[in-house]
Amino acid sequence: MLPSRPNSPGSALSAQNRWNRGAWLFRDETLQKLEILLDEAFRIPGTTFRFGLDGIIGLVPGFGDVLGGLLSLIIPLAAWIRGVPYITLLRMAVNLALDVLVGTIPIFGDIFDIAWKANRRNYRLLQLHLREPKRHTWRDWSFLLLLFGALAVVFAIPIVLLAWVLAWLLRT
Repeated sequence: MLPSRPNSPGSALSAQNRWNRGAWLFRDETLQKLEILLDEAFRIPGTTFRFGLDGIIGLVPGFGDVLGGLLSLIIPLAAWIRGVPYITLLRMAVNLALDVLVGTIPIFGDIFDIAWKANRRNYRLLQLHLREPKRHTWRDWSFLLLLFGALAVVFAIPIVLLAWVLAWLLRT
């Protein structure tokens, strides 16, 4: 059996080199440039209103929101690699999910997409964690509790309506 070369496929050094080659993508400078490009690259003249490529490519029905969502995954991926706590990663995922799901609604979704700026929110969450690791604020927990409460209401509405319709049918 021949000894494996240090950079041969499957060696531990090769796997490490893969991470090193892609490390530039997860640097603060690159992530900040990505956030600006996706959410704040352009300004409407005479105003302070800014938007980015995420809002522009979101105008392409279906494909645009998916592509914007895929590009937006880079910041949460970098946060995960850097060891951001799971609650912060969950907040990032919710920001991104809202951006993509609401963004699929024609016209209203595009306006929401431009106003929500999920990439800026996620980049700020990452920076907050890097400045103050392992610190969760009341805002993290209240955001998630509000989200789960809203989801509970959304899932409860059809059940309540079904019970109301069944009660009405059984009465007649």
